[in-house]
Amino acid sequence: MINPAHLDLFRAVIRHGGMTRAAEALGIGQPHVSRAIASLENELGFSLFVRGHGAALPTEEGEAFAREVDQTFAGLDHLSHAARRIAERGTGTLRIACQPSLASRLLPRAIRRLDNEVPGVRISIHVPSPDTIWSWAASGQCDLGLARPRCGYTEVAAETFLTVAAVCALPRGHRLASRSDVTAADLATEPMISGGPGPFQDAIEAAFAAAGVAPRFVMAAQFTAARCGLVAEGLGVTIVDPLPARDLSELSIVLRPFRPTLPIETMLLRPAARPPSRLTERLLRALVVERDAQDLS
Repeated sequence: MINPAHLDLFRAVIRHGGMTRAAEALGIGQPHVSRAIASLENELGFSLFVRGHGAALPTEEGEAFAREVDQTFAGLDHLSHAARRIAERGTGTLRIACQPSLASRLLPRAIRRLDNEVPGVRISIHVPSPDTIWSWAASGQCDLGLARPRCGYTEVAAETFLTVAAVCALPRGHRLASRSDVTAADLATEPMISGGPGPFQDAIEAAFAAAGVAPRFVMAAQFTAARCGLVAEGLGVTIVDPLPARDLSELSIVLRPFRPTLPIETMLLRPAARPPSRLTERLLRALVVERDAQDLS
């Protein structure tokens, strides 16, 4: 079997035009190079160089063998490049499943940061329901998920990523708009717009029940943008996640902290069956940087 070190020295002799020059360039003794070439010739069964006059000219067989060696090393260079590309960009598209509240600002900013580090990275973003995000994370259909807490899903590595306090969205000029905060009791007589069924809506109703107030829900809308749009038209008030609501500055609404405090938690999800790729880890770091830069007060 050919010794790879002998091939390296053979290429050096070809490149530098002699064994002495190759030895000087590599910082090793000329006898070591000579012995290596002789051993390689013995392994191959033919002469690689014509010795004499301080030079080492390749034989016809030596030139032919040099071409084959160059092709082999070109293939190795390609493998090294491919390995670097896989390490930096992964094996394909990075698949992200994200809840709507983070899909318009925080996630895109983190992706921009990642793209600055790894230009040309391929990313696919999906905004399904929380249960779908958890299901995808469990089955490996997404590399990373950002979703509200859910129970009963196995094979998911989950950790708290972000917690914010709910706010009350009011029409601009509303009687409560000048208040520093809004309580459940303040909203006892107000027409309200509820969200879709789920833990957050249950928490809102529990807060009203604890205050001895029955909320007067007159409309329902699943997404924050829709609820705030209805508020802007004077059709009621609503309790929402502040992050997407703050992006709706064009609407005629004001946001005030809701009391009692209702924490809204977002979980970071990954498939538990496999470790995150280096590209996923880079995106995780970018998400943390953008999260920490948010004004969550």
